[in-house]
Amino acid sequence: MGSKGDQFAGLTVALVTPFADGKIDEPALRALVDFHAESGTDCVSPVGTTGESPTLSHDEHEQIIRVVCEQAAGRVRVMAGTGSNSTSEAIRLTRFAQSVGADAALMVAPYYNKPTQEGFYQHYKAVAEAVDLPIVLYNIPGRTAKNMEAETIARIGELETVVAVKESTGSMDQASQVLAISDLTVLSGDDSLTLPLLSIGGSGVVSVVGNIIPDDVKAMLVAFQNGDMAEATAWHARLFPLCRDLLGLATNPIPIKAAMNLLGRDSGEVRLPMTPLGDSELTDLKSTLIGYGLLSTDV
Repeated sequence: MGSKGDQFAGLTVALVTPFADGKIDEPALRALVDFHAESGTDCVSPVGTTGESPTLSHDEHEQIIRVVCEQAAGRVRVMAGTGSNSTSEAIRLTRFAQSVGADAALMVAPYYNKPTQEGFYQHYKAVAEAVDLPIVLYNIPGRTAKNMEAETIARIGELETVVAVKESTGSMDQASQVLAISDLTVLSGDDSLTLPLLSIGGSGVVSVVGNIIPDDVKAMLVAFQNGDMAEATAWHARLFPLCRDLLGLATNPIPIKAAMNLLGRDSGEVRLPMTPLGDSELTDLKSTLIGYGLLSTDV
């Protein structure tokens, strides 16, 4: 485990953003925070990929961070999504998150404009120098179109307020390199790879599936922490089909919102250009939820 960012080890849930009639459903959002505070989730992360940040206005982005921090009220940590492909915008969002009480900023690597490795460093350096708030790097080249290399992550990790990285490359080789050359806490950004990442020195997960079964995800983490590899492996095997569907049937967060709606935890539809699951995929999802024991065969 890294010596920096240990406070963010464990289970962080990447919150969905509930909508109703095209607007943020604030009561439902507050209920989500309550659910996780009462479930023993260590941290919640609003307005990330799962929270549909690309389709939120600036005002909505800030509204969600404010509401989540208010409702958390110290019961569960808040790792607010504040990343942007504009450094000045990332600074503004991170300052706002700090002002309303967020515990950390989850900052996705700048996307679309494809910075050089030096550009990545200077981006995070500028934010770290402007705002005194713990920063969790978020490396997801499948969405940003550019990988932050392990050496770059380690260099950024030398900045005092950069404490952890959400590792979403899917590469155990890259994760191993980051763990070997930095003291950052490394968190899985892919539910299916959480146990493999833990086995090489990772410290937790920013989980999508945790939106519906936080207790089970945490049970796997605790089993590993307690040295019970048989139990941790059994949890991984049980969780895997659900993780596969929730991240594979369609682009995240389409499947997780569909699952929540099926389970009576209505989070509304996804916003365009995201579209709901097709009939075939929805049938597959129902089958997996039934197999896990979350959904009745009567549905």
